[in-house]
Amino acid sequence: MPSEDNGRTAQVRDEKVVGVIGKTPITRVSHTWIPITQLILWTVFTRSASRRKPDNSRLQWSREGFLKMAVVLGSEWLHNLAHLIVSNWIGKPMDQLRIQAGMPRCIYHEINDPDVTPRQHIARSLGGPVINSLLLPVTKLARTRTKSDSIAGVTAKTAYQTNLFLSLISLLPIPGIDGGSILKWSLVERGKTIEDADQVVQKVNGPLAVILGLFSSWAFLTRKILLGLFSLMLGGTSLSIFAGWLKEDDVSI
Repeated sequence: MPSEDNGRTAQVRDEKVVGVIGKTPITRVSHTWIPITQLILWTVFTRSASRRKPDNSRLQWSREGFLKMAVVLGSEWLHNLAHLIVSNWIGKPMDQLRIQAGMPRCIYHEINDPDVTPRQHIARSLGGPVINSLLLPVTKLARTRTKSDSIAGVTAKTAYQTNLFLSLISLLPIPGIDGGSILKWSLVERGKTIEDADQVVQKVNGPLAVILGLFSSWAFLTRKILLGLFSLMLGGTSLSIFAGWLKEDDVSI
């Protein structure tokens, strides 16, 4: 059985650079560029459309499913690209933007890089939530200008809800997502050590796990299945952080 170090070495060896934005390489490992996430979500949204509008044609179901998938995952791509752009703009570029299952993952090799100031850490973390917040008035306008029961209206509503969700969820103080980093480095900026700041973030995740668990239960009860599953995943991560089962560099959301 290969060791963890051997596994990491093999991954680096198999990693391919498929492009560069600023000073950040866009990479993939083997076939991780295959859009698995896109295909799954397209299927889910298409089935949802068929149940909601059984009189429509398969082409209409598929078109609605594709457009909803595009705005949901497109918003996530823009979120991560904003992190990349801001990191290059402030002169502390992201180490990699790795494509996994067709989706981007921000890679920083050293999460406590001493060459990056607390304010620069915060600026890099704010890029994603800011772009989603800026998209809210645009998607809201599109929502008001389209018929609610049309494919365009459903797509606009999904785009608005997705960016609202990302702009809020990404600010939760969970290590591995933006809010955890913002809280941590804000505390360091105020004079706490990195170790003390990590402990504060860990303690905050206790009550947060309870809140996310309750929110997930509400989502399932109201049949918002995707929202419930995602909230449950976040709640499990938050609980694992609080219990010490996971550390910041173990989390990949």
